[in-house]
Formats: sequence, structure tokens, C-alpha cells
Amino acid sequence: MSILPNDAPIGVFDSGVGGLTVARRVLEALPRERIVYVADQAHVPYGGRDLAEVRSFACGISTALFDYGCKAVVMACNISSAVALDSVRELHPEAVILGVIAPGACRASHATKNGRIGVLATAGTVQSGAYSRTLRALDSRFVVKEVACPEFVPLVEAGEEGSAAALCAAERYLGEIREIGADTVVLGCTHYPFLLPALRSIWPDPVYVDPAEQASRELAELLAAASLSAQNSNAHSPHLLTTTGDSDGFRRHLQRFLPEAATASEVRAVGWCADRLLLSRPH
Repeated sequence: MSILPNDAPIGVFDSGVGGLTVARRVLEALPRERIVYVADQAHVPYGGRDLAEVRSFACGISTALFDYGCKAVVMACNISSAVALDSVRELHPEAVILGVIAPGACRASHATKNGRIGVLATAGTVQSGAYSRTLRALDSRFVVKEVACPEFVPLVEAGEEGSAAALCAAERYLGEIREIGADTVVLGCTHYPFLLPALRSIWPDPVYVDPAEQASRELAELLAAASLSAQNSNAHSPHLLTTTGDSDGFRRHLQRFLPEAATASEVRAVGWCADRLLLSRPH
């Protein structure tokens, strides 16, 4: 039996604001829960960094969230999930820890009818090959095409996901996936759900998979199995949303990325000390 209280929060982190889309899915699936979110904007983007450095950030943030008192941690960041999930689980072997790669691959494997799957992702996630490995471990016959989409995140962050530039980028990136005849496309970055209207206008045929949807379902199952599901509503307990960057800039994104919690949250700037994230424990 867990020594953590059922009303302990769920930790969610990403390199920036995109992971708030994952937090949103978690709250949709688990409306009684409370979120502690970390946006590591001091180090954004993770995609161009050395993978060992990304692993160090993910381990430091996860440890800080567990030290804070979180009962589970969701690694919303795709590149962190790709390169650091095993390391974090080794550090915290008894904890509930979930990434987004395996849930996304699982959902895509069930959605595809022809075994041809495309993945839109950041350069770092594509470089890791995590989606291809995970999908082919599920079925070695799958044909997988991973495409790096460097223009997508800046477009979403600028609020231009419906612009002509976004449509042009979507057509270019999807073109590589169309070539293999994919019937399923994984949105392998937390920002990309904002681009769904543009993607569907260019190519409406595939099933577009948001890994956060499956990840939130799996999280609910894991918490229930560990007897950690919140039994009472946390509606009067504010979510804690933190950033290692500019808190004012972070706050401006909340209404777009997590509107449900934008007015029911404490927003705080936090910082790093060497490889430790300084996330003060609640009183």
C-alpha cells in the first residue's frame, strides 16, 4: 500500500509550454487531480541538445517533482521520454512514471489498417529513433517514416498555426509520409495538436494520433492499480505551474495551452542549482 496520500499531485514536465497540452489531457481524464507542471524554458529547446544532457535535465526535474511530493510523473516531452525514461525509472523504481512514446506507439498500432505509420516530430526525437523502435517492437512488419518538423514549434508558439506558412510546412512534411502510403500519423511533439486543422486540411485521410490521449488513459489505470486515484475533488486546491524561464511570458501562454487551469493555478518561477531543480516543498 502506498504511503503517498491520494490527494498528492501529479507531476508533468516538458522543455516548454507544449507539455501543457498533455496536462490538459490528464485533467480531462482525471478531473479530480491536481497538477504540478515544470516548463524547463531555461533549456528550451531540448531537441538540439546532446542526449546525455537531456537525460540529466529529465532526471533532475523528475527527482524534484517526487521530492515535492508528487505521486506520479508524466514525462510530456517526447525527446525526454525517448532518452530518459529508463534512467528516471532506475532512480525511482517504485514510482508511477509514464512517458508519451510508448502510449503514442500503442495507439497508432491499433489505429493502423495497413501497417504504414508516419511520425511528425522534432529533430531530436527523430534522431533517437524511439518511435520506430517502439512500433517495430509491437509488430516487426510495420513500415515507419519519421519526419523532423523544425518549423512547427515556432509557428505554434507565435500563434500562427493557421497561417499560410503553417499550411506550407504541413504540406511539405506530410509529403514524405504520403510517399509510404501511411494511414496513421503520430503527432510526436506536444505542440503539434494545435496544427491538426492545418494537417487535416492538407491531408484528411489518415488517423492522427495524439499520444497524450492514450498516456492520460494509461496514467488513470496506473493510479487506480496503485490505489492512488484522488477520491475527492481538488477544485479548491490550485495547480502549481512553474517555469525555469520568464514567468510573465509563460503566464501569457496559459489561456491557449491550458485554459481550464489558467485561472485556477499558482504560477511560479523556479531555478536550477547545478543538476538540481529547486522546487520548494509545500508547507
